[in-house]
Amino acid sequence: MLTTLRQTGAMCGRYVNVATTSDLVDEFDVDEVLDDELPPSWNVAPTDRVRAIVKRTPRQDRDAPPRRELHTVRWGLVPSWSKDAKGGARMINARIETVTSKPAFAKAAARRRCLIPSLGYYEWQHTEQGKVPWFLHDPDRRTLAMAGLYELWRDGSLAEDDPGRWLWTCTIITQPATDLLGNIHDRTPVIVPADLHDEWLDCSSGDVDVAHRLLDRIPHVPLQPDVVSSEVNSVKNNGPQLIEPVAPVAQSGHRANARDPEPQQLF
Repeated sequence: MLTTLRQTGAMCGRYVNVATTSDLVDEFDVDEVLDDELPPSWNVAPTDRVRAIVKRTPRQDRDAPPRRELHTVRWGLVPSWSKDAKGGARMINARIETVTSKPAFAKAAARRRCLIPSLGYYEWQHTEQGKVPWFLHDPDRRTLAMAGLYELWRDGSLAEDDPGRWLWTCTIITQPATDLLGNIHDRTPVIVPADLHDEWLDCSSGDVDVAHRLLDRIPHVPLQPDVVSSEVNSVKNNGPQLIEPVAPVAQSGHRANARDPEPQQLF
């Protein structure tokens, strides 16, 4: 039997996204795909390129109605006013309790909300036997829409016509975990249900209070937790085997090995 020790702190920074562009276009009613397809990843880590759905007025036609766009962005928010992009790796999560009040997030909460698709995410539970990785997902393995924010940061060192002068980044909003999830880790991503997708993406008001009220309305979504292999501890490992359930007792002895890599813990 595993003896658990309640873990506190930020949501650990790993998740899974294996949906194709075609899947995401259908699932989220995307009107336009703006970036290249990404390969599937069973071990998405901070600063990786990830997919995000946003709703924006086309830059080339400001009189057109807003549309849903699928972008490829970097995970780890870099506010537009940042002097450089180095701090993004520390801003993979935004707490629901302060996301509408902290300067780093409030403007994006009002004007740049997004959905970040995921098959599920990983958490590491600390036990007396060692670290136990869990994969938390929809019981039917449906795609989850994590509540996110995005920002555009301009690299002033690059020329106006340089395609890399604008860096798109994102963060995932987290909330206190409840029930069984709270026994694994005290934080969990905010999952936006399908009937609130449009309201979450609609930032036309530019009012941070709208975001605050929306977050209050989003219910906790029940997720299925499965113990998985300690292979996921290393970002070098990838593949569908990482999300396959394993026997907790069998895994606990291996994970007690002090040489196992420590998963990256961020704020």
